[in-house]
Amino acid sequence: MSQLINRKSNLALRRRLRSTMTTPEQRLWYYLRDKQLGVKFRRQHGIGPYVVDFCSPDVKLVIEVDGDSHYTESGIQHDRLRDDFLHRIGMQILRFTNHEIMTQLPAVLATITQHLAKQPPKD
Repeated sequence: MSQLINRKSNLALRRRLRSTMTTPEQRLWYYLRDKQLGVKFRRQHGIGPYVVDFCSPDVKLVIEVDGDSHYTESGIQHDRLRDDFLHRIGMQILRFTNHEIMTQLPAVLATITQHLAKQPPKD
């Protein structure tokens, strides 16, 4: 899977996305960073041809923050293709809307924490 992670071809995009994170992404990152939930998360992480918002490779979890662009016809199609790809390589995906993060952050964090609690222990 190492050839799938952080390809050089999308390095500029990953850097740009990290420097222009949306307010909901910044807010969630504050709680995901530094192993605050018990696992390491990476932000704007490249997996294959895609860049995901947050990823914990150790537990094969992707967290996506969906803004308005995800609800257009092309956004829905892009998300479907990306989700299919990520599922094929064994990743699980949790999706939250911008609105959920801004208005229901404790519930979002509880959902993530519950998901992580169900993961088998690492070797």
